[in-house]
Amino acid sequence: MNIAYWTVAGLLALFYLYSGAMKVTRSRDQLRPMMAWVDRVPLPGVRALGAVEILGAAGLILPLLTGIVPWLAPAAAVGFVLLQIGAVAVHLTGEDRRIVLNAGLIAGAAVSGWLAAVM
Repeated sequence: MNIAYWTVAGLLALFYLYSGAMKVTRSRDQLRPMMAWVDRVPLPGVRALGAVEILGAAGLILPLLTGIVPWLAPAAAVGFVLLQIGAVAVHLTGEDRRIVLNAGLIAGAAVSGWLAAVM
C-alpha cells in the first residue's frame, strides 16, 4: 500500500502543483485556452484557487514524508475531492461540459485519501 499511495499521491501532487502554479502566475488570457471558466470567476478567486492547489499538493506529500501531523495527508485528499466536486458544478453550469478529468481527479484523490488513512 505504501507504493500505491506514493504513486497516486505523487501524480496528484504534480498535477495540482502545476495547475496551481499556472493559476497563480498566468494572466486570464493565458489561462483561457485551457480553462474556459476563468472568465466567470474573479481573478483573485482564480489566484486563491491556485494557492489552495499548491498547498494541497504539499499536504499530500510532506506530512507522510516527514512524519509530522500525518493526518493532514488524508485531509488534503478529502479537500481535493471537495474541490473537484465544486469544479464539476462550475463546468456543468457553464458552457464547458468536459468533466472527465475532474471525475478522474475525484477518484484519484479518494483513493489517495483512503490509502493515507490506512497507512
